Amino acid sequence: MTAPSTAALVELRNLTFGYGERVILDGISLTIPRGKVTSLMGATGGGKTTTLRLIGGQQRAQKGELLFDGQDVTHMDQTALYAARRRMGMLFQFGALFTDLSVFENVAFPLREHTDLADALIRDIVLMKLDAVGLRGARDLMPSQISGGMNRRVALARAIALDPDQVMYDEPFSGLDPIALGTAARLIRQLNDTLGMTSLIVSHEIPETFHISDQVIILANGRIAAQGTPEEVRNSTDPLVVQFVNGQSDGPVRFHYPAPSVAQDFGGAQP
Repeated sequence: MTAPSTAALVELRNLTFGYGERVILDGISLTIPRGKVTSLMGATGGGKTTTLRLIGGQQRAQKGELLFDGQDVTHMDQTALYAARRRMGMLFQFGALFTDLSVFENVAFPLREHTDLADALIRDIVLMKLDAVGLRGARDLMPSQISGGMNRRVALARAIALDPDQVMYDEPFSGLDPIALGTAARLIRQLNDTLGMTSLIVSHEIPETFHISDQVIILANGRIAAQGTPEEVRNSTDPLVVQFVNGQSDGPVRFHYPAPSVAQDFGGAQP
């Protein structure tokens, strides 16, 4: 029986996950509201990409619940998990296009894999998705023939090919020039609103990410350091959040790796 829809498409409830003895997420609870753009941010190694993997079922939590549209991903069997994944789109870091397939065939790939649609209908859908990202004219090019920004836009067209309920973005702005970055950010917001999707972004690009987000969550040390609207997070007084948002080199996240004192290292004593 399908669970009734709630205001949240994704919910993490007291979720704990780690690799061996190393805890990555320590009893966190958060919600990803339907139809909104939510961004996961924080220092490297804070568990952002791990959260995406848990939502997609690539990893399973050790404790707690992870609900996708009311169903616990943690306990899904393979059939249920694959059905849930068909409702999720994923834009991988740097696009991850198939290098031996054309732009058209990259976008057509999920349609050929997961549907029995006729070739003529697949063609129309692919061209519509490419048109949505401004690249219908690039359909016959290979990934090696397009720029990094265009590569990311093709990957976005592929991520929305099946009209998913949710699209997850893993560092969608990395390595882009200012023009391509602004275009990618605008497309994420525009497609989210036009298609009625739910978007979850992992990013370190604060100005662009804050500009398009409805909700920002800062992860640190396995827990949630801040959560709220972009303005609420900017106004946080938590020292770690202040350091991250303002790009300060020193603070709770130290610039210097723990080391012996300067006197010990440079005082002439032999190791």
